[in-house]
Order: sequence, then C-alpha cells, then structure tokens
Amino acid sequence: MSAPYLFWALLFIVIPIALVIYYSLCTEVDGRMLFSWENYKRAFEPIYIRVMWRSVLLALISTLACILAGYPVAYIMASKEYSSKNLLLFLFLVPMWMNFLLRTYSWLTILEKNGLINTLLAFLGLPKLNILYSDKAVVLGMVYNFLPFMILPIYSVLKKMDQSLIEAAQDLGADSKTVFLRLILPMSMPGVISGITMVFMPAVTTFIISDLLGGAQFMLIGNLIEQQFLKVNNWNFGSALSVILMFLIIASVSIFSMVDKNNDEGALF
Repeated sequence: MSAPYLFWALLFIVIPIALVIYYSLCTEVDGRMLFSWENYKRAFEPIYIRVMWRSVLLALISTLACILAGYPVAYIMASKEYSSKNLLLFLFLVPMWMNFLLRTYSWLTILEKNGLINTLLAFLGLPKLNILYSDKAVVLGMVYNFLPFMILPIYSVLKKMDQSLIEAAQDLGADSKTVFLRLILPMSMPGVISGITMVFMPAVTTFIISDLLGGAQFMLIGNLIEQQFLKVNNWNFGSALSVILMFLIIASVSIFSMVDKNNDEGALF
C-alpha cells in the first residue's frame, strides 16, 4: 500500500535533495566536477552572513507580528460568545484562495506614493508615509500573506479546548487574567508553536515579497539562491546556500519542537 508514496517520495524528495547536496559539494574545473568545500567556505563570507542574518531577522519580526496580531483574533474566533466567527474565518480564508503573487502585487498600489494609504493620510491632513521599497514593506507583506497560517492552528487548538476546565478554574476563584495565563495560554501553546513553524519557514525563504515590496534594494537568502540558479547560473554555490538554509530550517523546527515538548511536560505538573 505504501509503495506509490515511497516511489513519489524517492522521485520528488530524496533524489532532488541528493542532487542539491551533490552540486553543493562540487566545483566545476575545466568542464569537470571536482569535490570541494569551496562553495560552503564562500557561503560563510561576511557579505553572505549579513544576507542570512537579515533574512532570519525579518522572518523573526514577521513571526512575532503574526503572533501578536493572530492570537487575539484566534481567541475571539474561538470564544463561544462571539457569534460572527464563521464570517471572520471566511474573511481570513478568502485571500488565500487568490494567487500569492497577485496578493503581493496589490500592496504595491496600496503602499505607493499616491496609493490608498497616502491618499487617506492626505485627506486627513497628515504627512505621507514612505513605506514602499523598505524593510517595513517587506515585513508588512510577510505578515499579510502568512497571518492566516498563524491564526488557523491557534484557533483549531482553542476551539477544541475543554470548556469545563475553564469553568472549574473560575469556580475556584481564578479571575480572567489568571485563567488566561495559567490555563488557556499554556494549553494553546501547541497551536502557537505550529503557527510559528508555518510562518517562519516561508518567511525566511521568501523572495517574491522582497523583490516586489523591497524593490530589490536589498537581498534576502531566497533572492540570493534565486539569483545563483536563474541569473548567475552558478548551481554549485546556489546548492550550497540551499543546503545551509535547509539545515537552518531543520534546526529552527527542532528548537520549536523542543519548546513544545517541554511545555507539554510542564503542563503535566
């Protein structure tokens, strides 16, 4: 029964990753591929370290912004007192049905000099903002595109939470703040960790958002890899960067999983 899946995984996962690792460990000399660590040595030069650091930093900022914006929304949606939860959920899901590139392009018209935001500010007599082609625009684009991936896991966990536990805590004299900090927040951490993983991974690897909203004025790791494969035609260095990014993501997911596991163990006591 598992044979079709194993064949699919071998053909489209294992073999491509093996090819990327092979190219990353080779350097072309006189038309021949020779084993070399040169691509990895180059990847850790200061200029590329700065690119990786900027990518991780913007991804972390975007992930934090998604948590701060997404948790309250998920909490409201999961509240039994809120009657329009289905409508709110629908409004968050509708943009996901549109093309990712189209959604990002829409922010160009919103953030441009004579765009919607600056037009509204001018109407109110306020100074215009120069957000487009900056880090702020890139973070805004990431938050907009990846926010649903933070809200949905948290909402799913909160919705399944046993309400009798909350009622028991209230019967024992716990106020709303105590119930949230000692009961709801710890029990919702699996959803938070899942949301962090689902937001951080695409944020740290994105290149379309930084290309369009950043105006190609600075480069993220995704842009650098794209450039090596499609423009410079240096597949070996691009593969080395891809392997490093892959290990970075694996390390991040491992850390998030450890935090989630420790939280679950702590909840038992």
